[in-house]
Amino acid sequence: MTSNLGEFLRARRARLQPEDVGLPSYGPRRVVGLRREEVAVLAGMNTDYYARLEQGRERSPSPQVLEAIGNALRLDDPAREHLFRLAGAAPGTRRSPRETVGAPLRHLLDGYASVPAFVLNPAKDFLAANALAEALFSPFRALDNLAFMAFLDPAARTFFADWDRFAESVVAGLRHADGLDPRYPRLREVVGLLTAKSREFADLWSSQAVYGKSQDPTELVHPDVGPLALVSQSFDVRGAAGQLLVVYQPEPGSPSAQGLTLLGALHATRRA
Repeated sequence: MTSNLGEFLRARRARLQPEDVGLPSYGPRRVVGLRREEVAVLAGMNTDYYARLEQGRERSPSPQVLEAIGNALRLDDPAREHLFRLAGAAPGTRRSPRETVGAPLRHLLDGYASVPAFVLNPAKDFLAANALAEALFSPFRALDNLAFMAFLDPAARTFFADWDRFAESVVAGLRHADGLDPRYPRLREVVGLLTAKSREFADLWSSQAVYGKSQDPTELVHPDVGPLALVSQSFDVRGAAGQLLVVYQPEPGSPSAQGLTLLGALHATRRA
């Protein structure tokens, strides 16, 4: 059985061509992307040692080795961090994610009256949401798991104006969480279900992509108020391992801000 580290290395190697890293290429190639020996040369290490890493037979590479491989594979910062965590070389102690939200955090969510705010666990389950978040995601069958909503609910294709981009970001977030704690049971459950039910998710998951957080607006289309451009801000919840507070913010005074105000009023009227 190969390791997650080996799968990651093979996938990233397959994404590079010799010309991408300044190597000559002669004639037809029998492999997709770089060969193992080419990565080893770029990283300045023995080819057999690198092969053992990919095959899962070498599980304790040093930080220096990982840094060299990251340079050879042209990894950006998020992907490099993921590499280190897969190898067990990243600092920090793993703690099981907390699956309940405390009263102070719930009060904080309710205090964000003019913007949608919610709390996710590493598997993208909604642990809590304020009233405006509930209104924002009302086109979906259930406010349960952001990944399930994105890939398994038909409403997602019209709700997310750029569905492909949003889907990639969701998968990248799950991949990042997998690097932090590959033994987290709920994450394994979510990934397994989505892999079985969504070919698009399975393809994205196998790509081993890891992205940094973009500050570009998320473009949404709500059936009640139309287009909304919202910037997603995420914060780790101190004292609650694995919890992420997410706040969707519009540009002040923009049509999106006005749309959220209208959406909140409509939602309050319906609840009343």
